[in-house]
Amino acid sequence: MQIDYRKKGVVTFSMKEYIEKMLKETPYDMEGNARTPTAIHLLNTNDGADKLSEDKAQLFHHIVAKLLYLCRRTRQDIQTAIVFLCTRVKNPDEDDYKKLTRVIQYLRATRDITLSTEPSNSPRWWVYSSYAIHLDMKSHTGVFMTIGKGGAYTASCKQKINTKSSTEAELIAIDDAMAHVLWTRHFLAAQGVPVPVTTIYQDNKSTILLSENGKGSSSRCTKHLDVRYFFVTDRIKQGEVKVAYCPTENMLADFFTKPLKGRAFRRMCSIMLYMPSTDDVSEVHRSVLGKAKK
Repeated sequence: MQIDYRKKGVVTFSMKEYIEKMLKETPYDMEGNARTPTAIHLLNTNDGADKLSEDKAQLFHHIVAKLLYLCRRTRQDIQTAIVFLCTRVKNPDEDDYKKLTRVIQYLRATRDITLSTEPSNSPRWWVYSSYAIHLDMKSHTGVFMTIGKGGAYTASCKQKINTKSSTEAELIAIDDAMAHVLWTRHFLAAQGVPVPVTTIYQDNKSTILLSENGKGSSSRCTKHLDVRYFFVTDRIKQGEVKVAYCPTENMLADFFTKPLKGRAFRRMCSIMLYMPSTDDVSEVHRSVLGKAKK
């Protein structure tokens, strides 16, 4: 990994040599370029697809492991795809291999992309859930955190339980993120950095009410929820965090819950990796913060 401090106030992280070496190791049938790392059917599986041979399955596992290392450090734009492919390494099929090929082709076309961060304020978190998006009807959590511009922490994970509504799925997504939110607060406090109330952006107003009021805002549709999912209510009452509304179109964590295409993908990617040449970076941050203040 290369870390560049030459521009005042901005840190750039890159792993170009790592990517180049990995691309040279990929087989010939992964040649080509792609504009996005995933097709829209990323999360679908094909039970009738042929299983990979032992050698090809080992290669699949090897490449996915290398991509997992990459996406957790400098290339969060492929994280959603890699999280899914990690669930397929035990018994991959030809359909999974094609999805992996798409990621490699995207990396080949975007090998020079870097991650930049520009700290300027306290951590802000975007937490989102795509409801019942998996074949077993479980939802998917996406998390994005920044301390100014560029992603400092991201997460994409399948929820462990089934939920009965999008409101319930969003509440569980906040619970999934809360441990990382509190750890970040404690870490910054240990460095002597003042830590005001941490803002968590959410686009579901019913979830915001449940977060703030706990069982007090629970109806017959949500009264079955386990009390542990109202842990966030205690943190709000103690003044550690607050949950603020963010319009869905500006929900940065949406990037980590499902495949995005076209302009939506490019827009979110530019914000996450902080590409200053893209006007959408400042545009979205101004829009999100403006909504929160209102």
